[in-house]
Amino acid sequence: MNVPADRVHQQILGILLAWGMERGLAETSAQAMVDTDLLGVESHGISMLMKYEDMARAGKLNLSARPRVVRDAGPTALLDGDAGLGHPVASMAMNLAVDKAKAMGVGVVGVRNSHHFGAAGVYARIAASRGAIGMVTSATQGVLMVPTRGAAPVLGTNPIAFAAPAARNRPFVLDMATTTVAGNKVKVYALKDKPLPVGWVVDRKGQPITDPHAAREAMGPKGGGGITPIGGTAEMASHKGYGLAVMAHILGGALTGASFSPERNKTQKKDEPDNLGHFFMAIDPGFFRDAGAFEADLDTVIDTLHATPPADPAEPVLVAGDPEAAEREKRLREGIPIPASLHRLIREICTRCNAPYLLE
Repeated sequence: MNVPADRVHQQILGILLAWGMERGLAETSAQAMVDTDLLGVESHGISMLMKYEDMARAGKLNLSARPRVVRDAGPTALLDGDAGLGHPVASMAMNLAVDKAKAMGVGVVGVRNSHHFGAAGVYARIAASRGAIGMVTSATQGVLMVPTRGAAPVLGTNPIAFAAPAARNRPFVLDMATTTVAGNKVKVYALKDKPLPVGWVVDRKGQPITDPHAAREAMGPKGGGGITPIGGTAEMASHKGYGLAVMAHILGGALTGASFSPERNKTQKKDEPDNLGHFFMAIDPGFFRDAGAFEADLDTVIDTLHATPPADPAEPVLVAGDPEAAEREKRLREGIPIPASLHRLIREICTRCNAPYLLE
């Protein structure tokens, strides 16, 4: 069933409010989640509510959290997420980074004591929508990536996103996990009973798994398997993906004083927050170029890439951000697809928290 985006938004908001979130912060989270679903990133939208409910019931998620600034000096700042959902503090951090970039050319804002913040690209797009270049990285709680030549997962899917504004074209937006696929994408395939592509997930012996349910078991704390770094099983390519994951943690975790999950998970109690860290950077092109010059040059880059002769005339050359933008337009017209299994899970959440079920 396809559900209109505004109804998905109201469903997410209704559940977050029923859990006790302050309305303004709940609105920010709901908007970030529905924006993610509109972009086709189904792994990080409404389907995250089951995970968030588990976190809240375990006592690790502070539903009355109030993000705050703990350090602020010139072009830099550090925010504390107060152990709440990551969406509000991430939105606050990127907007603060852009404010600083508008004043000083560059803004760099770190976040500590946060939780999962959804899709990194949502926040990079905030910068582009305000005329700035944006970059986002984050540490993650899950330990899913099997490093090059490794036989067990060690790192998370630590994402990296980058966005830049053009004049005539849509912004350039790169949003990627540092693994072959985001861990929650496996969850989406399981909800749809859809086989995984070969090479996404491997078992403890390094053999590929295509059954999404078996893959989720293998990716669990006792499964011993995990997701390959971006680049798959090709050693040099995967080694670079592995390096990108470490870089993302250095910026999102080590720089901000947040946790390193492979170590924290050894002693973390069920009711203790994840203490995730995020990193946000914004650059104002106006400090480097005359007004509009950067955006015009980026238009030339995008136009040149789009004009490349396609290998298949039926499939034009794409630029980063094109598939998500096309999916967004489609889903705004046709609605967001919600599989039957997800309908059931969301209905069960509504029953438990006494929120109205709005997806039908």
